Amino acid sequence: MGPSRRSLLAGGAALGLLGAAGCSRVSGSGAEDGGNLLERLRSQGTVRLGIAGEIPFGYIDKNGEFTGEAPEIAKVIFKRLGVPKVQPVPTEFGSLIPGLRSQQFDVVSAGMYINPDRCAQVIFSDPDYRMRDAFIVRKGNPKNLHNYEDIVKQKAKMATGTAYAEIGYAEAVGIKQSDMLILPDQLAGLLAVEQGRADVFAGTTVTVHNVVKQRNSQRAEATEPFQAYVDGKPDIGAGGFAFRPEETKLRDAFNVELHKMKKSGELLRIVRPFGFTKEEMTDLTAKELCS
Repeated sequence: MGPSRRSLLAGGAALGLLGAAGCSRVSGSGAEDGGNLLERLRSQGTVRLGIAGEIPFGYIDKNGEFTGEAPEIAKVIFKRLGVPKVQPVPTEFGSLIPGLRSQQFDVVSAGMYINPDRCAQVIFSDPDYRMRDAFIVRKGNPKNLHNYEDIVKQKAKMATGTAYAEIGYAEAVGIKQSDMLILPDQLAGLLAVEQGRADVFAGTTVTVHNVVKQRNSQRAEATEPFQAYVDGKPDIGAGGFAFRPEETKLRDAFNVELHKMKKSGELLRIVRPFGFTKEEMTDLTAKELCS
């Protein structure tokens, strides 16, 4: 999937309990004029959101409620577009784009990083956030690990998640994927560090800080966020919602509401409870990231 990717895989197994039952598939047609999916969704009253089950981006909470940064944004926007209900369809991250294209769900609502590889397969809303990386390290950070170059210098054992962008960031500084410990999610990463199977787990700053805080770890801590680089240039991780290529009407209508929320400050108010701050807000566009 390329390096410019915020990973989203955690919790997929648990979310699988929900299944993909419910509304029948809604296919878009009329691709020549931007598709008619929005009209179909309004008629049906429900939109199916593909998620990959990672706190805080999209997950089922302890009360069985569908929530997270991306779903909460989607709930507001789709209601304003005349679609009052959202239905989660859990899957693994690597299945999100194939699932969208095969109409298993209508929109990817998983905070997916926008990059040229993905833009060749789907169309994106403008990003609703941008993100830097952070590490989970042992308490006190004994190996003084603050970026990927430090991992190389200290010959530290690195762990990260399946399909995570952090794999590409590490490879960019010379760490072989075969030398990494690839794990299913950030909780597994925290446990690997606590148990000494890895010196560091790499992920996004919000994900890393959330799992350490929620677990109240006594043996591990999260580092300060830092910017990852590829080929000497900062790699911008910015995520948004993905749509099938023919559904430009739906994407454009979604963008109109998203920009209203950005301008009013409502977007930040919605995502702040999930650990997002003004630092993660962005005015980047999908067009910029796709190119």
